[in-house]
Amino acid sequence: MDLVKALSEQYIKENRPSVSVGDTVRVTVRVKEGNRERNQAFEGTVIAKNHGGVNETFTVRRISYNVGCEKVFPLNSPSIVSVDTVRRGRVRRAKLYYLRGRVGKRAKVRERI
Repeated sequence: MDLVKALSEQYIKENRPSVSVGDTVRVTVRVKEGNRERNQAFEGTVIAKNHGGVNETFTVRRISYNVGCEKVFPLNSPSIVSVDTVRRGRVRRAKLYYLRGRVGKRAKVRERI
């Protein structure tokens, strides 16, 4: 087990972003289209964090054109350029799956001051 742990620790990023559930974040991802690369931003609310270590992921949800869109990002992925926190959220639970059934002002999370 120590061998697996030692091998997986070399893939963990040095400067990991501090992402917590309820935060509104802007994730910039490197997208490859054919032979070109570009950066694409995805901004939304973090509704869940899963796993740990090298397998750690976080789920970001946003509503665009009245349709909810969720993406799961691996925290240690080399394709993630940056994760910027737009605003901190104050929540009382670890998973915010109840936001899936809400739209508009009801889907907002209180801000942590």
